Amino acid sequence: MAGGTESLMKKIVIDSLTKIFSGRSGDIVALDNVSLDIEENEFICIVGPSGCGKSTMLNIIAGLEKPSSGEVLMDGRKISGPGPERGVIFQQYALFAWLTVEKNVEYGLMIKKVPRPERKKIVKKYIEIVGLSDFSKAYPKELSGGMKQRVAIARAYANNPEILLLDEPFGALDAQTRSQLQEDLLNTWESEKKTCFFITHDVEEAVLLSQRIVIMSSRPGRIKEIVKVAISYPRNQKTKLTKEFNDTKNYIWEQVYQEYLTQRK
Repeated sequence: MAGGTESLMKKIVIDSLTKIFSGRSGDIVALDNVSLDIEENEFICIVGPSGCGKSTMLNIIAGLEKPSSGEVLMDGRKISGPGPERGVIFQQYALFAWLTVEKNVEYGLMIKKVPRPERKKIVKKYIEIVGLSDFSKAYPKELSGGMKQRVAIARAYANNPEILLLDEPFGALDAQTRSQLQEDLLNTWESEKKTCFFITHDVEEAVLLSQRIVIMSSRPGRIKEIVKVAISYPRNQKTKLTKEFNDTKNYIWEQVYQEYLTQRK
């Protein structure tokens, strides 16, 4: 089941990436010589035990961290800092408490000085896509956790990034809300066709969403294996009932669990 696809159009190239954090107890190697190509419009998930460098890799792609060595290229250009072409969605919703749903979604467009009529049209579109039209005037304190995350997703899409970087965006949600947002994200990805780099601890979630799954080893973080998910789209919660889905899930879970056991030794 191992393998990856030869990229015809490499959106992101991660080349020999190493990240070392220095602390009082010595150096910690978070990532060790990681290389990975990500295609245009690909949905890729990263799984692995805690501390294997998943979030560090995402932060370097986002331009929020600098590598110790190696580099990350986007469209052939080296990433050296944050940029509007990369939208980031974290587990924490990071909404502005004093702004309504529509104003939160509109915020990035205002910074970019998009004309007001166009801003309104874009905001309306993405609020509708995430199913919050009835809550456009509500404030974050009036929303559930799942609704707040929908606002965060709408805000990211409204800015029209070329890449979405998602760090456990559904990790804090209840199972039913998480399932609904998984389907919402899949539907949006299929219609909008963004490149998605998605971190999760949930193997089932990874299999449902992605085209390829990158399994990371325990620290120091290296790529253990890349698994192609040969399940056709569209996918939904019923996809989880198929033999193909469960065979893939069980295989990946076994690889991740082996790394977890290695970490404990």
